[in-house]
Amino acid sequence: MKIVVLDGYTLNPGDLSWEDFSNLGDLTVYDRTPKEDISNRIGDAELILTNKTPIKKDILEKNKKLKYIGVLATGYNIVDVSAAKEQGIAVTNIPDYGTHAVAQFTFALLLELCHRVQKHSDAVKSGQWSENADFCFFNYPLIELAGKTMGIVGFGRIGKQTARIAKAMGMKLAVHSRSLPQTNEFDELDWYDDINKMARESDIMTLHCPLTEETRGIIGRSVLEDMKESAFLINTARGPLVDEEALYHALKNKIIAGAGLDVLEKEPPDPNNPLLELDNLVITPHIAWAAKESRERLMSIAYDNLESFLKGRPVNLV
Repeated sequence: MKIVVLDGYTLNPGDLSWEDFSNLGDLTVYDRTPKEDISNRIGDAELILTNKTPIKKDILEKNKKLKYIGVLATGYNIVDVSAAKEQGIAVTNIPDYGTHAVAQFTFALLLELCHRVQKHSDAVKSGQWSENADFCFFNYPLIELAGKTMGIVGFGRIGKQTARIAKAMGMKLAVHSRSLPQTNEFDELDWYDDINKMARESDIMTLHCPLTEETRGIIGRSVLEDMKESAFLINTARGPLVDEEALYHALKNKIIAGAGLDVLEKEPPDPNNPLLELDNLVITPHIAWAAKESRERLMSIAYDNLESFLKGRPVNLV
């Protein structure tokens, strides 16, 4: 059996190993695959792994020996699943590997907005503290989270873990989601069907929902204008959940106090993206998921998915 990894670098830039996969077949790993090379690189392989390299209907029609596509992520929109099913090709994903990492990163972005740690560190290193007459100084407002309300959009594994951290920090919880949690762990949270109403009540809005036609642009001008002037928006889920033009307007005009984004509509962004010029916006390069521990977990699940398929007991099918 031939196994081809089309874009392995993001998952494994060199600190992990593909060795276990070579025990399952004849393995070839590419760091990245341009669109024009996808079909040739798959060749006569029966099994492929992909992260963001698109596997569309035309590729499936050209590469007739394909039996299995393992997506190295939770989201699988890069694969034409309907076409794959028509051709009897199994598609699997990785449903849960980065819950703790993403929830933790949500607070990394939020705490940066609350304390501007990097800005203050830069100020110290540039000599501003040394030149100060007082024992301390701060260039940005410092914000305490205890007692503040966190509005969580989406209440799956990551949303719940984010809620646990918020609760431990003394925050109040509000949730907008398709389904109520089947647990008493969060019996003190407020549930909102109306996202605009939750926006009006929340000090922080954080996004943890999947990208669907329903949720695309869920944070638009209407929601942003309903948020408090002192509020923060955090997005570690999917870029298109946020209308970037509306967000730019809200941040530029101080309609909200700030935002922290780990994802954008276009990744990598255009260098002329106006969001990049804003001082009240923190942007990181889609790394909330990428702690080494999470990547090790992802690779282990990807191996188990492939091994289970080869044994005739497929798991995590989409």
